[in-house]
Amino acid sequence: MTSTDLAALRPRLPSPLQEIEDDRFTRRGVRLSLKRDDLIHPDLVGNKWRKLAPNLTAAAGRTLLTFGGAYSNHLRATAAAGRVLGLATVGVVRGDELADRPLNPSLARCASDGMRLCFIDRSTYRHKDEPSTLAAVLRAAGAEGAYVVPEGGSNALAVRGCRALGEELRGRAEVVAVACGTGGTFAGLAAGLGAGQRALGIPVLKGGFLTADIERLQWEAFGGRRGEWALDDRFHFGGYARTAPELDAFAKDFEARHGVGVERLYVAKLLYGLVASAEEGAFQPGSRVTAVITGAPFDG
Repeated sequence: MTSTDLAALRPRLPSPLQEIEDDRFTRRGVRLSLKRDDLIHPDLVGNKWRKLAPNLTAAAGRTLLTFGGAYSNHLRATAAAGRVLGLATVGVVRGDELADRPLNPSLARCASDGMRLCFIDRSTYRHKDEPSTLAAVLRAAGAEGAYVVPEGGSNALAVRGCRALGEELRGRAEVVAVACGTGGTFAGLAAGLGAGQRALGIPVLKGGFLTADIERLQWEAFGGRRGEWALDDRFHFGGYARTAPELDAFAKDFEARHGVGVERLYVAKLLYGLVASAEEGAFQPGSRVTAVITGAPFDG
């Protein structure tokens, strides 16, 4: 797989920047824009293109093996990449209890795109990054020669790929915000922004562990911490794949206001957090805030 092969897929880069009128921001003198990474590619949606593209090149045609939970956007994107590019894919799914259950719509999409699913127990999954455990997982999956992409697609290659997101936004906003899962997109975004800009991350998992992970990813990708950035841990709504009636109502209202589909696991929490922050006066009057729309709603 070469960069030329990937270019043939015609990703829409740079992704569009859409300014919207939202009175919750404008009455405070703040301009809100949406960085529409959800429009990069119909199959490799949003930040998944930026993270997967350099790894697909590095895989050089080998089977791709990666990890995720039962509702993982990353697993779906990897499976779609395999289908589009003719690559074999293996998805290692957290939770061996799922093996005997009907596939949920997300995993069913992975399977229909040709991904071979392997379910492992949660204890093993927690140790998947340890060399001995990873080797055992690869043997059990019959994929010893596979190219391994970590959970969420976040490795040094992915982080360097996401730096272009920040570079596309240089001089376009004072604050650039994105929802964070494993932190790879955020690590690259922050590194790509210019002087006078700051990155704001909204984690969708609870636990407060992400700062260390982002620092590690930046060290692996760039040799040190890069950019001005901070996280706001208040808007995870209980953790990954957790939601609430309040969040769903907010997302539906945002869709009605602006005609933009709001993905619930990441983007809804990001936008909710930005509205709440604006109402708290967190953004200076006259400033520009950009929300990175990393994915589209999944309808199954």
